[in-house]
Order: sequence, then structure tokens, then C-alpha cells
Amino acid sequence: MENASSPTARALRTLEILQARPGTTADQLASTLGVTERAVRRYVGILREAGIPVESIRGPYGGYRLGRGTRLPAVVFTEEQALGLVMAVLDGQPAAIDADNLVGAALSKLIRALPEAVGRQAAALRAYAAAAPDRRSVRADPAITSALVAAVADRCRVIVTYATESGNGWEAEVDPWAVVVRFGRWYLLCHSHRADAIRTYRIDRIRAVRQLPQRFTPPDGLDPVAALEENLGSGWKYPTRVVFHQPYERVAPWIRPTMGRLEPDGSRCVLTGSTTNTQMYAQEWLAAVPFGFTVEKGPELRAAVAAVAARLTAALEND
Repeated sequence: MENASSPTARALRTLEILQARPGTTADQLASTLGVTERAVRRYVGILREAGIPVESIRGPYGGYRLGRGTRLPAVVFTEEQALGLVMAVLDGQPAAIDADNLVGAALSKLIRALPEAVGRQAAALRAYAAAAPDRRSVRADPAITSALVAAVADRCRVIVTYATESGNGWEAEVDPWAVVVRFGRWYLLCHSHRADAIRTYRIDRIRAVRQLPQRFTPPDGLDPVAALEENLGSGWKYPTRVVFHQPYERVAPWIRPTMGRLEPDGSRCVLTGSTTNTQMYAQEWLAAVPFGFTVEKGPELRAAVAAVAARLTAALEND
């Protein structure tokens, strides 16, 4: 098996560099690859032996470049790159083990396009691997996702048709800022014109996308992941306010962004947020924080915490 430091792998990396930056010098290649200039000349020789014309131009503006009209394979992977790609696909899409699956069919085409030696290993990995799906992950529709990504790229406003978990549906006119993948779920981060606020929508619940002629400009310095994390903990049905009887520095590592905003308050700290699932908030999130707390706001959350406490207390009672 070729490894990442093998001459063939280094030669392929050299080819990638020359495709991206024609005129790269031997010194620059050596620095990028972490090898000597002598080794660089060896990798160039490997490419030439494979029939790839690599020209060497002398002078202050010289360097290596690919010959004019060079026709390269559409896909050039090292074995490690190919296996890493297959592993990433199976990790994110366990159903891709099945060749009849949408992503599985695409993966089959990619494997068939690889050179035989590399494709053999990728096919073996796919054939003999077993993948357990993440029970919390959900699959977004590729066509819907593609339409949203196109709108994000074109900076075009859209109307999305959304369906809640209970089945209620509505439409929203939004500026799509970004598509974000978080823990197996796909989200649309956007500005809702109806609410005049930032909103996050699960893409698996979007039923239709209609692009509008109006264009938008996203906020300067937008960090989509950070904005999504912050927004996931606000704007939901049940408001929450939890006081932890420990300083901020001790509690902060235990608080996930979706729980809300944690702020210091003297010798204690306060978590302000909202949720649509008080049962999960109580038994999965709050119960995992190893410090005493008081639920100051949110009767629904108070009831959920009481139910968890009663269940755990009952487990200690004698018959």
C-alpha cells in the first residue's frame, strides 16, 4: 500500500501543486512538500515517466509547469485520499453501503472511475465495512439542499415552505445566509422578513424552495457556525431561565450553545434560553450539569425537571 510519504503520493501532490500554481520553482515545491530539491526532481521524473509533460523553464520567471494541451484524468487520488473519502461518506451516510442508495450509487461511480489499484482498496472498504446510523441524524432532501445552496451562492432571496414536527406548515420569505451541517443535521441560517430576525430552519423539514429576484447582502464578518449555535438556543416556544449556584467559569464548560446564553452573576451564573422540548432540556441537558441549579422561569421546564426528579427519587424507594 502506498502511504502519504511514498514517492508516488508525493508525485501526485506535485501534480496538484503545478495544476494550481504553474511556474512553481523547485525550491517552492521542496518547501511545500517538506523534501529536498533533489527529491522534487525525482517526483517530476515520475510524472514524466507516466506520460505527463512537465516543462522546466529557466530564468527569474521560470519554474515547473504542465505542457500545453495536457489532458489529465478527471480524478487523481492517492490510495489514502480515496479511502479517506469513502470513510467520510460512510461516516456521514451509513446507507451508502447499499449501492441502490442515492449516495451509494454516486459512490459506486466514483470508485469505478479510480485507477484499478486504488479503486480495489476503496471497493473492499465499502464491501466489508458495516456502519450503524446515528439515530439523531436526519437526511435532508438533496434537491432542496441544492436549491438553497444555489440561493446562498447567488445571494437571492427565497420563499421556503416549512413543515413543523406536528405537521403544521407555513411559508417564510428569507435571505439565505448559509447552509450549516451540525451533528448530522442540516440547517438553513437566514434572515426572516416576517419576523425581522435571524432564524434557523431544519432543511429536512423544508418542503419547497422558490427563488425570488430580490438580492441581499449577508452581514459583514458572518460566522455561520457561531451564528447558528447562538440562534439555536433562542426564539423557541418555551422560555427558560436557570440559575446555577456556581461561578461562570465552572459551569460554562458544561453548557451547550443550544441551551441558551450563559452569563456571570456574581458568585453564580444565569442561563437564559428557550426550547420546544422541555423533557429533553431537563433530562438530557440540565441533568448532565454536575452543579446545583434553580429553574426561575418557565413553568413547562419546571414541570419537566420535577418529573425527572420524581422518577429518580422513586428509583431509590424501597418496596
